[in-house]
Formats: sequence, structure tokens, C-alpha cells
Amino acid sequence: MCVAVVLMESSRGTGSHSREYKLVMLGEGGVGKSAIIMQFISHRFPEDHDPTIEDAYKTQIRIDDEPANLDILDTAGQAEFTAMRDQYMRAGEGFIISYSITDRRSFQEARHFKELIYRVRRTVDTPVVLVGNKSDLAHLRQVSMEEGKELAREFQCPFFETSAAFRYYIDEVFAALVRQIRQKEAEVVRGNERKSRRSHSFWSRLKIAYMI
Repeated sequence: MCVAVVLMESSRGTGSHSREYKLVMLGEGGVGKSAIIMQFISHRFPEDHDPTIEDAYKTQIRIDDEPANLDILDTAGQAEFTAMRDQYMRAGEGFIISYSITDRRSFQEARHFKELIYRVRRTVDTPVVLVGNKSDLAHLRQVSMEEGKELAREFQCPFFETSAAFRYYIDEVFAALVRQIRQKEAEVVRGNERKSRRSHSFWSRLKIAYMI
């Protein structure tokens, strides 16, 4: 696994021409969405982030020795900040659904976010990673790791328990999501190549039939 954060910029853009991946962070308010992003981008734990706003971050990384520009939308968990939800769910290429292991309600809401993605995109083939944050607060745990793994099996997606405070498994979350997007793109290319070969074979047979 090769994951390295090499550049962090604001939402004004990076100026790089490498492939850009549009990622969306979903989850209830207070689960640590912003902290996960800030630890990934700048290796620091935010002490004073306003949880009521939506923000976007851009960073350039290398995953599996390939460059990638990540455009990460940090969504607000509060219900009053949902007007743009359908729009960013259509535009996003991959989604991180996060909950806190210390908050069972946030875990139950994770299924709601997965259903929202399906309602907007109308496909189960959307790259998703499920994240149980605040693993450093095990003494306050309300959601077991096995429950998280079971929900990830239901979602058919990777699962990580993270700690934004101590930076546990933060890089792995974003790397897993980008790999899913790349795999999906590769499958589309292979499917198009198979269709092209079948079409070429059909016209070749038809040409031969006319020549006989």
C-alpha cells in the first residue's frame, strides 16, 4: 500500500492536471467527519471546527504509485443543511459513510445515508467506505466492531474503525475509496472493449458472408 499526502490546498483548486476524484463525507453531526478529513490532509486534529457548515478541501496524493487529486466535500450533519444534498450526491464519485462507535444513533443513521445515495443515483454500484470513528474512546463504545463489519457486508463495501484523534486508519479509508473508483472505471473499460470486440467480430463475419 502506498499512500502519501503531498499537497494540501483550499477549495480554490490545485492547478494540477492529474485525475480528480470527487469524494463526499457523510454522517450525523458530531461523529468526527471534519476531524477525519483534517487529519488526512494536514495531519492535525482540529479543536475548534464549526460542525454546522459544509466545506470542501483539495489535496494531491499518490495511491499505489499513481497520482490523484482529491476534491473532498465535508457535509454538515444538521437537517437544516440538506438543500444541496441531492446535487452533491449526483456529482460525487465516492462516499465515506461515517458514524461514531460511541453513538448508536449515528450508526443507525448510516443505513439512511446509504439509502439516500441509492435514491439519488439509482444504482447499488457506487463506491462507498463505511467508517466507525472514535475508536480511541473504546470505554464509551456503544457499537461493536462486529456490528460495523456486518453493516459493511450488507453495503458490500470496505470497513474501518478509525481514530481521528490519533490518526488510526485515516489514510487507508481514502485509499480504499479511490481504489474502488479506479476498479469501477477499469471494469467499464473492459466492458467497452468486450463490446467492441463483439461488434468487430460481427462485422467481420458479415463481410465474409457477403464475400462468399
